[in-house]
Amino acid sequence: MSTLSRRQFIGAASGAAAALGLAACGGSGSSSSSAGSGSAGDGGFTKDPYTIATDTVFAPFEYTDDDGNFVGIDVDLLAAIAEEEGFNYDLQSLGFDAALSAVQSGQADGMIAGMSITDERKEIFDFSDPYYDSYVCAAAVDGSEYTDLDSIKGHKVAVKTGTQSAAWAESLKDEYELELTYFDESSLMYQDTTTGNSVACFEDYPIMAYGITQGNGFKIIATEEEEFATPYGFAVLKGQVPELLSAFNAGLKSLKDSGKYDEIVKKYTEA
Repeated sequence: MSTLSRRQFIGAASGAAAALGLAACGGSGSSSSSAGSGSAGDGGFTKDPYTIATDTVFAPFEYTDDDGNFVGIDVDLLAAIAEEEGFNYDLQSLGFDAALSAVQSGQADGMIAGMSITDERKEIFDFSDPYYDSYVCAAAVDGSEYTDLDSIKGHKVAVKTGTQSAAWAESLKDEYELELTYFDESSLMYQDTTTGNSVACFEDYPIMAYGITQGNGFKIIATEEEEFATPYGFAVLKGQVPELLSAFNAGLKSLKDSGKYDEIVKKYTEA
C-alpha cells in the first residue's frame, strides 16, 4: 500500500462530489472567510474571491474554538498571506476527502488542510513551498501499561483511514502482530482507545501533541520521524491558478522573514 500523505489520496467518488456541491454553496459543512484588499487583476489575480477548501477538524491546523470561530494554523496562515499579498478568498470547511474532490473538480481553486507533499500527489497537484514539517506517532492512554511498541505487540490498535500514520501502523503490522481497526475521524479513533477496545492509536505527531496539551488523556509511546515524515503544503490543481500559488509562496516567505509565521505556530502549539 503506497503512503500518500497525512491523508492518503482517495479518488473522487460521485457521492462525495454531490455532497460537496451543497457544501461549496454554503451548506452546513462550510465556513466562509475573506481577507485582503486586492481585487481580480491586482497582482495578476484572476478571481475575486478564490475558493479555498479545507478540513473540518484537524487541530491545531483547523478546528472550531469554544466561541464557534473556525481557527488554527492553516486558517491564520491563509488569512495573513492573503492580507500580505492582497487577494480575497472564501474558505470552505468541507472535510479532507471532499476538499480533495473540490480542487480536482474545479469547485475550489486551492486547498490548505495539513496536506502532505508527496510524489504521488505531485502528479495531480502543484504544491507551495512547505509550511510545516510533520511526522507520525503512536499514543496510548496516559497511565496505562502500554509504553512502547513492544508493549502493544499482539494487540488491537486504532488508525485513521488513508493517513500517513495508518501507513506506518500497516508497515509494523506483521512485526508486532497488530490488528488494525480503521476510523474516518480522529475522535472515533481516540474513543476506541480510551474505552479499551484498542490499546493504542496512530496519529500525526503535531495533532496528538496538541491534544495532549489540551488534556485528551493520552501519552506518546513511539514516533517515526524519517520514512513517514512529510511536509505540509498549500495545493492547487496541476497547472491551474499559478498566480495563487506564487502569492502563497511570496506571502509565506514574508511571514517567515518578519517572524509572523513563528507567532502563528506558537499560538497553537504552546500550552
